[in-house]
Amino acid sequence: QVRVVESGGGLVQTGGSLRLSCTASGRITSCYAMGWYRQGPENERDMVARISTDRTTNYADSVKDRFTISSNRARNSVYLQMNYLKPEDTAIYYCRCQTSIGGNYWGQGTQVTVSS
Repeated sequence: QVRVVESGGGLVQTGGSLRLSCTASGRITSCYAMGWYRQGPENERDMVARISTDRTTNYADSVKDRFTISSNRARNSVYLQMNYLKPEDTAIYYCRCQTSIGGNYWGQGTQVTVSS
């Protein structure tokens, strides 16, 4: 069994910062890639940022220059530093672990709310 647990969400004012953390544990050797996705009340779940084992990163255009993804591969952990937050960043943020053999694991999500 694999568990993916996020933390760090909360309520922040426009222009503020939050740092999300995520760790995958259990019957898993390592995550080939880890990423953050978000889903608003009326939206689909979209990629925010993703990082692979070779440290290659990808960001959604809407968060470039504001969000930074990092990881600790030994701990199967990934982090998302979010700066200059905007109301449109309000969503449930989900962590995803992808394994090299096709495994795909999601966390339960953490709520981020940005007030105007």
